[in-house]
Amino acid sequence: MMLRHASLKLIACCLALSACVTINVYFPAAAAEKAADKIIEDVWGGDKSSESDTKREDNKQTAVREEAGAQRVLLAAAASVLNFIVPPAHAQANLNVDTPAIRQLTQSMEARHAQLKKYYDSGSIGLTRDGLVQVRDQNLVPLPERNAVRKLVAEENADRTNLYREIASANGHAEWEADIRTTFAERWASKAATGWWFQDESGAWKQK
Repeated sequence: MMLRHASLKLIACCLALSACVTINVYFPAAAAEKAADKIIEDVWGGDKSSESDTKREDNKQTAVREEAGAQRVLLAAAASVLNFIVPPAHAQANLNVDTPAIRQLTQSMEARHAQLKKYYDSGSIGLTRDGLVQVRDQNLVPLPERNAVRKLVAEENADRTNLYREIASANGHAEWEADIRTTFAERWASKAATGWWFQDESGAWKQK
């Protein structure tokens, strides 16, 4: 009964949307995750999380997706109805992450990672919930190295910020920048090596 009511509501929404002139192009979350994973693998190389860690994280995400399965089926049906009523927007199957600017930023981050890795390992720096890097505990950094670490973190954050903006721009949707940043934040944390620190959605620090 609830599913039938939901279906009726979706059909009603479809009819209402058909009267609109503008078609919204929705953020391609799956394509963004794929793009983020590719770039993270390029930047971190063999320093990704262990296979078991990745599998556990993927299993959690799969469970969440399964809970929303019925809703996705209904939305797919609604989209099919809309396709008959209004010409569909052409969504991209993959995001373009192969531009000169993106390649340059990725290479810069990859080169810097060799210097940042020991600070991830020590727990002195961590991954923030907004897709950046932060000095988590400066007391874990030897005093003579602290200025250098702060400089590395600032440079890394500048590259990451520019990367998210460039990906949105390269795909013709500047408004996607915040969503891309959020996607990367989740994937950085998901692929972090065992022992590294990251912030959860509330901003609390957790160790992988």
